Amino acid sequence: MPECLLTDTVHVAVHAVDEITRAGLVSYLGLDHSVHEILPAKIQDADVIVVAVDAVDASTLQLLRGLSNAPGARFAIVSAKNWRVDVSAAIDCGVRAVLWRDAFTPVIFIRTLLTIAGGGGSLPPDLQGSLMSQVQWFNREVLAPRDLTASGVSPREVDVLRLVAEGKEIAEIAAKLSYSERTVKSTLYGLMKRLRLRNRAHAVSYAIRAGVI
Repeated sequence: MPECLLTDTVHVAVHAVDEITRAGLVSYLGLDHSVHEILPAKIQDADVIVVAVDAVDASTLQLLRGLSNAPGARFAIVSAKNWRVDVSAAIDCGVRAVLWRDAFTPVIFIRTLLTIAGGGGSLPPDLQGSLMSQVQWFNREVLAPRDLTASGVSPREVDVLRLVAEGKEIAEIAAKLSYSERTVKSTLYGLMKRLRLRNRAHAVSYAIRAGVI
């Protein structure tokens, strides 16, 4: 499923624990002519899948995996403030937005669907804070001890890539950084293998997109 919506129509599938809730959510889709319901049988073709539950726990994540195994499936969760899973685990399952029922309005609902279809996301402030704490912990406890950053590129690799981007040859990079040529080659090879990059140009392109050079 593409990151950005390429058509004017947003196809939305709605799953709820009861038919009354589902019918209510479906009725709101009519507030915007560009949003259309897609039948459960075609859920794999949905741009956004709305899931309404009483609480978000491990069983909810299993439900998401069962509803759609399409690559890039994107979910909007409508729930009471009863969150019992890691935010990062929910995001891994495709959750792109969460709407608390006590703050739910039809206008916010439609706006959220359009945001997700356009490649964005929306989390309540409390969940954003939880996610930031998880990211900080991961950076500190997992990446830092391995000399990696959130981009997946180590400081040494950044130094090498910056010089590659300037058009320097291996010998020039080695002299500039006081490394052996073997170390420079090993650094580049390790990076390309780890991130599945095809060549030096691809590695430089990745580093630029990641904002590390």
